[in-house]
Amino acid sequence: MFPSILIVDDEPSILDSLGGILTDEGFEVVTALNGYEAIKQLSKISPDLMLLDIWMPGMDGLETLKQVRKEHPSVPVVMITGHGTIETAVQATKLGAYDFIEKPLSIEKVVVTINNALNFRRLEEENLYLRKKALEKHSITGFSPAIMEVRNQINTVAPTDSWVLISGENGTGKEMVARTIHHLSARSDHPMVTVNCASISKKFMESELFGHEKGAFPGAKQRKRGRFELANQGTLFFDEVGDMDMETQSRILRVLENQKFQRVGGGRTITVDVRVIASTNKNLEEEIIKGAFREDLYYRLNVVPIAMPPLKERAQDIPSLCEEFFREFAAADNLDEPKTISQNALEALMRYPWPGNVRELRNLVERLVISTKASHVDIRHIPPAYKDCAQEAIQDCGLDVFEVDSYKDAQKAFEIAYIQRQLVKHDNDPDATAAAIGMDKSAIKKILKKIR
Repeated sequence: MFPSILIVDDEPSILDSLGGILTDEGFEVVTALNGYEAIKQLSKISPDLMLLDIWMPGMDGLETLKQVRKEHPSVPVVMITGHGTIETAVQATKLGAYDFIEKPLSIEKVVVTINNALNFRRLEEENLYLRKKALEKHSITGFSPAIMEVRNQINTVAPTDSWVLISGENGTGKEMVARTIHHLSARSDHPMVTVNCASISKKFMESELFGHEKGAFPGAKQRKRGRFELANQGTLFFDEVGDMDMETQSRILRVLENQKFQRVGGGRTITVDVRVIASTNKNLEEEIIKGAFREDLYYRLNVVPIAMPPLKERAQDIPSLCEEFFREFAAADNLDEPKTISQNALEALMRYPWPGNVRELRNLVERLVISTKASHVDIRHIPPAYKDCAQEAIQDCGLDVFEVDSYKDAQKAFEIAYIQRQLVKHDNDPDATAAAIGMDKSAIKKILKKIR
């Protein structure tokens, strides 16, 4: 399929000659004699590029350009004029023109400019596609009330420049939240740089954060840019900030406040503009009381708090997460279709407490993809540790539904197991559980007292 070009000029001779040459060059050419006709053509054909004369009667080229950028912003526009001035070129560029060429036209320059504009548009489209894929990759899966609240918080804070502190257990997806905020922000064209506070040694933390000059210390054979500098105009993510030692906390506090620093061994002050997002698996308020975390740094970071719930509190998201992970591993292994999972297997997984959270679930799904030859995962494929929870819960109450001789006691054991399963499905909310299963909430609470 050949690229289509819309040529707009009030001189028929230009339309004929330029149109014929571009047709010979392999382009599909459509023409318009004025701005009004060009706008109509755009709605019909959606060309890949527009060549637009500036000086035309009625709606001139600049007015036409304004309308095109408003209604068809993805179409690149190259301006043509026989009376070009610097002021006109600057004005056209400010209005969104890709480039500016003058009459008499050099066909070689016209073709080169067209190809450059088309390549630029292709790169823009690829960038949009990659950004969309990045958002999909880092999107938060699930529709439980807890996750919907997190999504709402992300959508609210992402367009701002506010700093965010994400708390939650290991494996809940704190980094995913940080990346989603970055990709939805105005800084998404710039990098998100991660500082893993738990893995960088105290000895090298200052160099990692601020960079160093050649010869600053033994082994510094060349200048190195630090994480702050690399994240300029973008986002700096402090992963597990609670693991940062007190000395480093003191050093970065001032930098976080004024975003100015010097490389190790350097004398030049460097100014950056970064948005800071931090995560922690610790209760930082308790760490402050212990003397392990600076109170002033905590309040500097904790502008907008987001708490990631553990997986055991959002068990109803497990089917969606499993489906996503099965698709992910199918794509990675070039499988035609992802594996599916039975309802009874899902229910067993929904009863499991998931101490390792979403990360543990993902690892289990990968294990099932590798170890299960069948295309459908059933309860028999689930490892025993993940499917014995319901029976263990019954036995914890002193009852085993398969060993009880009395029908009445077996009925009681089943009732307890059923209530526990339904509570898991409804985020351990007795009122929501009662409404869902059509049972009086006081009866559920009475059973809970027996269990607990």
